[in-house]
Amino acid sequence: MSTIYIGLISGTSMDGIDAVLVDFAETRPALIGGQTFQYPTELRAALDELRRDPDAFPAARLARLDTEVGQAFAEAAEGLLSDAGIEARRVRAIGSHGQTVLHRPDDEFAHTLQIGDPTRIAAHTGIDVVADLRRADLAAGGQGAPLAPLIHQALLADACENRLVVNLGGIANVTLLPAGGGVSGFDTGPANCFIDDWYRAHHPDQGQDGKTPRFDAGGRWAASGSVDKTWLAELMQEPYLQREPPKSTGIEYFSPAWLRQRLPNDAQERPADIQATLAEFSAKSLVENIERFVPFRPDRILLCGGGVANTHLVERIRARLGDIPIESTADHGIDPDFVEATLIAWLAREHIAGRAINTPTITGARHPIRLGALWPAPPVL
Repeated sequence: MSTIYIGLISGTSMDGIDAVLVDFAETRPALIGGQTFQYPTELRAALDELRRDPDAFPAARLARLDTEVGQAFAEAAEGLLSDAGIEARRVRAIGSHGQTVLHRPDDEFAHTLQIGDPTRIAAHTGIDVVADLRRADLAAGGQGAPLAPLIHQALLADACENRLVVNLGGIANVTLLPAGGGVSGFDTGPANCFIDDWYRAHHPDQGQDGKTPRFDAGGRWAASGSVDKTWLAELMQEPYLQREPPKSTGIEYFSPAWLRQRLPNDAQERPADIQATLAEFSAKSLVENIERFVPFRPDRILLCGGGVANTHLVERIRARLGDIPIESTADHGIDPDFVEATLIAWLAREHIAGRAINTPTITGARHPIRLGALWPAPPVL
């Protein structure tokens, strides 16, 4: 049986699809190839609209968007295979996380929604697809997220060090890897979501050509402003930041509407100061969650996710953590941009193997559970 899997995921930035080709023949997964495929402009605009107010988004448009995202995922998988020179028949399965558009684990009827029709992916590529990776955990009483600690443990644990892995996506999450073994983790709050949204609101032409970034590259705009300490103190009163783990959140909670409701009256007159304060909010909320809820002093902190490229944000985090060594996962042989996509490939392998995943210490699920469901490729006639 083939040991090669594809992992596909689009994060909370909703910019595009991270795709990896991974060989699990050895104990340590081997990355054959990894790419990010940008969403078409119109599809990205529709996702941005959905993100702004998911409760008001029409069901008919959501159903169509599900198939459009599925098609984009299928084309990303095919593009990845073409560039790697690997035939589809050599891939055992595709793991597809899809695009999260809603995540409300604390509702009376806990729910989460990732779009990107797996049936379409399987039909288009001719490869089995494992998808719907969160809902079984919710049904078992868990938060359904974060799932990244599972791959962090597999790739980055060290028996001689207390390590902390910090994933800087739209939302930040931390993984606790104590030297004695075991794993736990939780979402701390915003990382890039507000920084990205505020930047896009004030640089509307950026990214429209599909080439220039839709984000504050390197945090240069934030670095040009001054932190509003009074407003920062108000932001830090957010109740989620005080909650004990297990906990998870998303951009439907820390949404553009959340930010609009809390902006200072003169925000539009000093947008760079707002950007600087949002960067400091991301750093401060992350570090205070670490100090409050991590029961050991980390010997080393490893960073991954798109926020690693935001040098201004990383320096703000570093300034708050003192002398703890902070490194990119790239220093340990793991591309920070493709850690989560590798996780999705790994989860697909675990599902195919019929193995339950031990999520209780991370998500709070009542017991280990087999994550995902299988969409078989249609038979070749």
